[in-house]
Amino acid sequence: MGPGMSRRDTLGSLAGSNTTPLPFHGPVSAKPTPEEVQGWAQSFDKLMKSPAGRNVFREFLRTEYSEENMLFWLACEELKTECNKQTIDEKARMIYEDYISILSPKEVSLDSRVREVINRKMQEPSSHTFDDAQLQIYTLMHRDSYPRFLNSAIYKSLLQTVSHSSSES
Repeated sequence: MGPGMSRRDTLGSLAGSNTTPLPFHGPVSAKPTPEEVQGWAQSFDKLMKSPAGRNVFREFLRTEYSEENMLFWLACEELKTECNKQTIDEKARMIYEDYISILSPKEVSLDSRVREVINRKMQEPSSHTFDDAQLQIYTLMHRDSYPRFLNSAIYKSLLQTVSHSSSES
């Protein structure tokens, strides 16, 4: 393992990916429909667009000890909605301390190039300081965790529950 790499860097550099993170869509509201839960198996984008989908996927990530990936992605989405310079500075520093710093217990796995870019951008943080890192983590979750999620007991149980409850109505 090279400097700045962690045990979860099994996929190498993902920065060249054409996968684009999707906009954040508020807190979870209603129980997902069977069609929505089935749609999550069709694409990672559908899962991540759905507040209920993100919550279930986050629960799964917690079982894999990689919940920090979702927490980081959500924090980046929230940062992008900020316009106030002082708030952006504060949130960017919190994100850096919580997820980028090698001293953080919730450090996300990023390659050294992306870390260098963030370190430069932190001199003058903006709402897009973490875009490269966010894309790398999104791609990591898509390629690594998402296939395991679809085969997990958490997803299969939810799929069975919503399918069963809809057939009763």
